[in-house]
Amino acid sequence: MSSINNVIWIRHAITHTRTLVGWTDIEADLSDVVTLSRLRNRLPEDAIVVSSDLKRASQTADAIVGRRRRLPDDRGLREIHFGLWEGKTTKEIEMSHPVISRRFWTNPRGVSPPQGESWQDVGFRASDSIDRLIQQFPGDTIVAVAHFGTILSQACRANNADQETLFATSIANLSMTILRHDGDHRELLEFSKMP
Repeated sequence: MSSINNVIWIRHAITHTRTLVGWTDIEADLSDVVTLSRLRNRLPEDAIVVSSDLKRASQTADAIVGRRRRLPDDRGLREIHFGLWEGKTTKEIEMSHPVISRRFWTNPRGVSPPQGESWQDVGFRASDSIDRLIQQFPGDTIVAVAHFGTILSQACRANNADQETLFATSIANLSMTILRHDGDHRELLEFSKMP
């Protein structure tokens, strides 16, 4: 008999940047204390909190952890690595890499930015991290503070959907996406809800 884990994915607080920032390590804006407090109060008291090792996720996790157990940051929960596209606008990328950028957003399977990683790579990396945590903490609720691409990859995994199917869905900053893991079965319980 397998243990059931709920994983509550939370997208980090806003950063105010208009460029692609995958592995670029920028600060989160934690000034919305009302929403952060509301989010902290909605989380189960006995949950375990983990985050990506990028500042914007780590800072958000620290702001909502309360008295819950805080695990060390996990590099596997990072956002997609945009490679040479880091710090560039989508317009700049369309001009410098018109064919690959179009494929990256419309048919992303296996397509990587130059010197970056594909959406599949993000999914495998994040899945390895969350599966390890589930094995380590069977039956516990895990709050994972991460990024758009990371959360999207796990929603796709639970829904058996392709990345492009869910691209149209917004995963707002500080929103919650809840997945249930029961052995090899994953189920999307709630997608992208604000606190």
